[in-house]
Amino acid sequence: MSRVGKVPITIPSGVEVQVKGAHVTVKGPKGELSRDLIPDMKLNLSDGVLTVERPSDHPRHRSAHGLTRTLIANMVTGVNEGFAKTLELQGVGYRVQMQGPSLVLAVGYSHTVEVSPPPGIEFEVEGTTRVTVRGISKEDVGQAAADVRKVRPPEPYKGKGIRYVGEYVRRKAGKAGRAIQ
Repeated sequence: MSRVGKVPITIPSGVEVQVKGAHVTVKGPKGELSRDLIPDMKLNLSDGVLTVERPSDHPRHRSAHGLTRTLIANMVTGVNEGFAKTLELQGVGYRVQMQGPSLVLAVGYSHTVEVSPPPGIEFEVEGTTRVTVRGISKEDVGQAAADVRKVRPPEPYKGKGIRYVGEYVRRKAGKAGRAIQ
């Protein structure tokens, strides 16, 4: 039995879940999300608790059980609280600023790079070196943060670049083979 899949999802007050076959729609104070799930999974909604059951122990059903439950739980969390990822810029002269809804990044290129947010995503700039990506879809927030990071990923020699807050960048010795300070 899937340890993740058998955990019930508690629906908080103010969040409404509609299940129509394999299509799930979740509405909450921050917005609305909908998704088509694997049709074999059985979704039971009663008294503010949603449970996911699988029809058999077939490997395909077993692998989809926990995934289905996690996708629905992330939708419920997203419309109720939202998701955020924070990135930081490290490097001399590296900075970020807002220009309307878009980010303008100065990260060592001969030109600035502009990154526009996809629908449902907002950027926030704290100071000149921190960016927070916010939205209700965990998948979209992660992808938007990855797209910003892709502009200048952290490099292993000096550690310069755009990284997630708390991300460990493995450092390498340079050409001379000196010890890293």
